[in-house]
Amino acid sequence: MSETNHVLESDNVVSALYRKLNWRLLPFLLIGFMFAYLDRVNVGFAKLQMQSDLGLSDAAYGVGAGIFFVGYVLFELPSNLLLPKIGARVTFSRIMVLWGMTSVCMMFVNSVPAFCALRFLLGVFEAGFAPGILFYLSRWYGPSRTAGAIAIVWLAGPISGILGGPLSAWMMTAFAGVGNLSGWQWMFLLEGAPCVVFGVVAFFFLSDGPATAGWLSPKEKRLLGAELGTVVGQHGSFRAVVRDPKVYVLALAYLCIIAPIYAISFWLPTILKLAGAASTEQLGWYAAIPYVAAALAIFYGGRSSDRHSERRYHIAVPVLVGCLSICAWVFIDGGLLGAVLFLTLATAMMWMANIVFWAIPPEYIKGNATAGAIALINTIGLSGGFWGPAIIGWAKTATGNMHLGFLIMAAMLLVSGTLILFLRLSPKHTVTLASDGEVLAPVRTRGFD
Repeated sequence: MSETNHVLESDNVVSALYRKLNWRLLPFLLIGFMFAYLDRVNVGFAKLQMQSDLGLSDAAYGVGAGIFFVGYVLFELPSNLLLPKIGARVTFSRIMVLWGMTSVCMMFVNSVPAFCALRFLLGVFEAGFAPGILFYLSRWYGPSRTAGAIAIVWLAGPISGILGGPLSAWMMTAFAGVGNLSGWQWMFLLEGAPCVVFGVVAFFFLSDGPATAGWLSPKEKRLLGAELGTVVGQHGSFRAVVRDPKVYVLALAYLCIIAPIYAISFWLPTILKLAGAASTEQLGWYAAIPYVAAALAIFYGGRSSDRHSERRYHIAVPVLVGCLSICAWVFIDGGLLGAVLFLTLATAMMWMANIVFWAIPPEYIKGNATAGAIALINTIGLSGGFWGPAIIGWAKTATGNMHLGFLIMAAMLLVSGTLILFLRLSPKHTVTLASDGEVLAPVRTRGFD
């Protein structure tokens, strides 16, 4: 009986520790990522006004929207390899201040080259933020809690869609003409400026890791060290990561999820307008619906994946449902209702798969090499953020509609689901040590075998 009470007491202490971590870290990271996602996709709403102001073709818009990811891809890997050396505080603060300033500068765009140049710089300055967060969370959360923590922070994407759609539409309408500025110019100013302030706050608020966290007691630090444990894995360096072919399979699977996600994100306002949304305000509210569903899917997917210690089917099944949903939208002429219904289901499923996917790299690749591995996978995969919007733009210019482009997106989801279903990753064992050095238990994730 006393042993049972001891186990229960220990569980309660650990739960209390993680509640403290959750409240200290996750809301701040969620807000930061929410601004990041909003500032990369609000151009979809700006397009409704700025396309005529700048003389943007659909193809030029697709390239300009997607070129953000070219800058991101080129500079992401160096940013994440540098993160363990200079720390999370400096990294996140630098990123947020610079991308906030660049987002504000979007209000001064007056030509297609300027539009593309600033979108490229926005990607350069934001590079490393999302994978940096993933690596940062791996420093605080063990394998059984990783997907849940990622799911909470990645709710930022859907929340940005829920709030950003109506908010962006309102700003563009309410501020149009004020100070001789267009509505889209005010939107970039009002949504970019808070990032600069938030970046300064990040420098003073965040800790680089548990060892430097002044808000944790020595006992809590020891307990967290025991929870995270000493990791035994084959990836001791980034060089070993680069030589592992399975890392590239993961990256390709991720690319095939990301391309359709951003294809919908950047083109959703245009799709809804063509489907019959009567006004910019109405369009903003309709555009929020897919992200409400995505938020629910993320929350459920992260918790379910952790609870069942399963990754493969929590990724493959949603992306295959997303594939079928996009095909249904293309082949069934459902008007505005059909567009909202099918694209909502597709968006929710893709975001669920996206969240669970990022629980895999920290489980497969251990130690400081995790930062480089996450960056490498994200660098390759996030290039889909360029190809997705660009393919839709090219298809619309060439054929007069977006159907061919979205069928390509559906095919990419099919490829992703197939890769995940057939990929075999040997689970690594994480050895958990008590404060006295006694081995307590191995933690094994059963998602791949």
